[in-house]
Amino acid sequence: MMNQAKSVEFFFDFGSPASYLAYQRLPALAAECGAAIVWRPMLLGGVFKATGNASPVTVPAKGRWMLNDLQRWAQRYGVPFVNNPNFPINTLTLMRGATGLQLRRPEAFAAYCDAVFRALWRQQRDLGDPAVLSATLAEAGFDAADFIALVSEPEIKARLIATTEEAVARGVFGAPTFFVGSEMHFGQDRLDFVADALR
Repeated sequence: MMNQAKSVEFFFDFGSPASYLAYQRLPALAAECGAAIVWRPMLLGGVFKATGNASPVTVPAKGRWMLNDLQRWAQRYGVPFVNNPNFPINTLTLMRGATGLQLRRPEAFAAYCDAVFRALWRQQRDLGDPAVLSATLAEAGFDAADFIALVSEPEIKARLIATTEEAVARGVFGAPTFFVGSEMHFGQDRLDFVADALR
């Protein structure tokens, strides 16, 4: 039975392969713990800029290790994962899309997240290319023109900025980041600690 008072906040960005792995594992973990997931789409680039952090791929040795390690975690979870040669990409439009759908069409939010994560980390698509993004949205049943109108709304832009600023104010420096109450956990490899906190 789901305990609505028990929840885990999931701050994520589609451009983070570790967020993709967490996205694959978190729903089952939350269900096991009887907890709700509070989806918090943020702009990782904004977090990096505010905190002075950077993607691990900016350090070649660390980037190579991270991509190999992500493959190990994907195998452990039994999750398909293919490194995207376009990584890192600018996810501003993608994260505005998540923010907008969460606010305007919450019933479509999960399908959108599934489509974007799958396109990036299974199909190696360059979603920074507007034509590729439009095709990906159409395949998932979304109208590209409606999507462009949605992500252009000032309220949606402001909401994403506010969530990103909130994340930084709460100590977030990367993705994925989880909160159980005030307790913060960073990284998809810390989901065991998230489960412990929920229990």
